[in-house]
Amino acid sequence: MMSEPVLIQGGMGIGVSNWQLAKAVSVRGQLGVVSGTAMDTILVRRLQDGDLQGHMRRALKQLPLPHIADELIDKYYIPGGKKADEPYRLLPMHKYEASLQQLNYIVAANFVEVYLAKEGHNGVVGINYLEKIQIPTLPSLYGAMLANVDYVLMGAGIPKSIPGILDDLAMHKAVSLKLNLDDAMPDDNYRLTFDPKLVNPEAIGQLKRPKFLAIISSHVLATTLAKKSTGHVDGFVIENHTAGGHNAPPRGTLNLDAKGNPLYGEKDEANLEEVKKLNLPFWLAGSFNTPQKLNEALALGASGIQVGTPFAFCEESGFEDEVKRTIIEKAVNGNVEVCTDALASPTNFPFKVVQMEDSLSDDAVYQNRQRLCDLGYLRKAYKKADGSVGLRCPGEPVDNYLKKDGDIADTVGRKCICNALLADVGLGQVRPDGYEEQHLVTSGDELLSIARYVKGKKYSYKASDVVDYLLASVKELV
Repeated sequence: MMSEPVLIQGGMGIGVSNWQLAKAVSVRGQLGVVSGTAMDTILVRRLQDGDLQGHMRRALKQLPLPHIADELIDKYYIPGGKKADEPYRLLPMHKYEASLQQLNYIVAANFVEVYLAKEGHNGVVGINYLEKIQIPTLPSLYGAMLANVDYVLMGAGIPKSIPGILDDLAMHKAVSLKLNLDDAMPDDNYRLTFDPKLVNPEAIGQLKRPKFLAIISSHVLATTLAKKSTGHVDGFVIENHTAGGHNAPPRGTLNLDAKGNPLYGEKDEANLEEVKKLNLPFWLAGSFNTPQKLNEALALGASGIQVGTPFAFCEESGFEDEVKRTIIEKAVNGNVEVCTDALASPTNFPFKVVQMEDSLSDDAVYQNRQRLCDLGYLRKAYKKADGSVGLRCPGEPVDNYLKKDGDIADTVGRKCICNALLADVGLGQVRPDGYEEQHLVTSGDELLSIARYVKGKKYSYKASDVVDYLLASVKELV
């Protein structure tokens, strides 16, 4: 295997890039990546669903903190699984100053996903985080490092503090991260802190420091991170606006087309010649999903490509089987559409959404959902009048948002992505009144291309089919 992988499997959504998918890619000598978003909720919901194959409990038993593992199993594991119409038991939402229990559960959940992805082979595994989801970041990183994660990938922001934090966490040192705070003054310095010794008081020795890859869309940001990060940046994933999930907003004034899609231009394209001057490996992402595009990337000086959409709908991904079959069939028949919704995400990042019946992409379905924020991963921190830190989400009930000094304009068109993405992977909440949280499926612009992997009327394919196709013309490199 090369010193760096040619192919990076994208870290998509909540539970879409799960451990099964990452393992399937990793055993083929490429970089399999798990999503690190909302891992604590995913873990406790899998336990409440009965952990029927025993994977969660097996991984928890390998956590070098047995008291945490035992507590999670005792508290959330339901033999045989909860009833289908029974609501999931919720974790407390994250707070600016986390409780020890919250820290414990975040560490454990990130450990479990990475441990399972790495179990039984010698391939490399990465974990993907979003810079804009800050509160769980520090304990999440530590949990992944306890499981010997090989790469950390992070986008949706400017993660210049993360490389140095990885250095310190490898030594079990206390770390801090500046909190991005709305309504803060220039000299304010609110920080999130995490001391591994609180969770792991008997920690000794040194953990492996994973490589850090920043996911960016601009050569300017690449230069900033390479020169001003607190520690060493090991490379970049340069992701253009056709990639799935959250995209960087267009530079300059936001203009929309007739369908409400943000308009991108030449200013939104990274200058690869400037990136190459940094002498760091980089991968290209966003519509780089053919052998020809891979060879083009290599010719441009890239180490390879990151690919998301084809992996998102393969058998090993976390999407519900019915969701995958429906979208694959639409792709085969050429009648699937992806729109870049400038409003859907509470984060202010444009969000790519598959237009799909009976999902929140349908305005009638969206309007039928009573606003509720009970997971809170995308809440934004703000400074209250008394100087304390509050958390608010423009997707929460409008009255609540306004009571937190939010602007009503921010609430228009916002969707509860947290609950919707959990529904995508079969972990959607059932409300006491019987309402079931609905899907909101995200994908890259190249969704139609997944038809190339489908043979006959099976409407399914494997991660290995994607790897074989993409690497067919560069086998001498891997």
